[in-house]
Amino acid sequence: MTYCSQLLETSLNTADLRDTISHALELAKENRYQHLPVLDGAQYVGLVGVEDLEEAQDASAELISLQPIFTKPLVRSADHFLQALRMRAKFFVDLIPVVNEENEWEGAVGDEKLLDNLSKLTGVSDSGSIVVLSMPLHDYAPGEINRLVESNDAMIMHMNTQQDPHSGVMQVVLRINREEVSDLIATFQRHEYNVLYYYGDESYDNSLQNNLDHLLNYLNI
Repeated sequence: MTYCSQLLETSLNTADLRDTISHALELAKENRYQHLPVLDGAQYVGLVGVEDLEEAQDASAELISLQPIFTKPLVRSADHFLQALRMRAKFFVDLIPVVNEENEWEGAVGDEKLLDNLSKLTGVSDSGSIVVLSMPLHDYAPGEINRLVESNDAMIMHMNTQQDPHSGVMQVVLRINREEVSDLIATFQRHEYNVLYYYGDESYDNSLQNNLDHLLNYLNI
């Protein structure tokens, strides 16, 4: 498992709650931050956005005057990195502060490390193929999907789902340990699964075969 402590960046610049807004803005721009961590001594207070700093009416005022609009995402060092990713999605910020049990600043986890570890977790850089299925929620049966994959001498390395909140349609993203999946696609289609997308080394060959089939059908008319 990958913990937030393993992705910690400790050299990030922070602002103090008693710093002026103009100083904080200068600090954020120098470091190309979209959100600047603000501390009160060693205590983490929140993040202030660059846009909020720019729109402040009195640049000479202290940051404490903007405290009501700070965002407050945070994780602990012992949290799994997916918790940091969850905070990233919830607050739309480019770094996630990491604090200890006393709410003291330890550092932050940035977007780049989150993306790198998400890529490793989902196996997108590994060899194999990707298949995306679509189905009504009541038809979602992981066991059946796995059975069909294994019947084609393949294995599911990763499975992720996403449900459309309006239609209720479920999308299932499969990471398969084989590059060539045309037989698996045919199996899914025979069992009336809607294959939205698939990718593997044979995708180009499959498209050529489809074009040839269309041509032969046309010539037989």
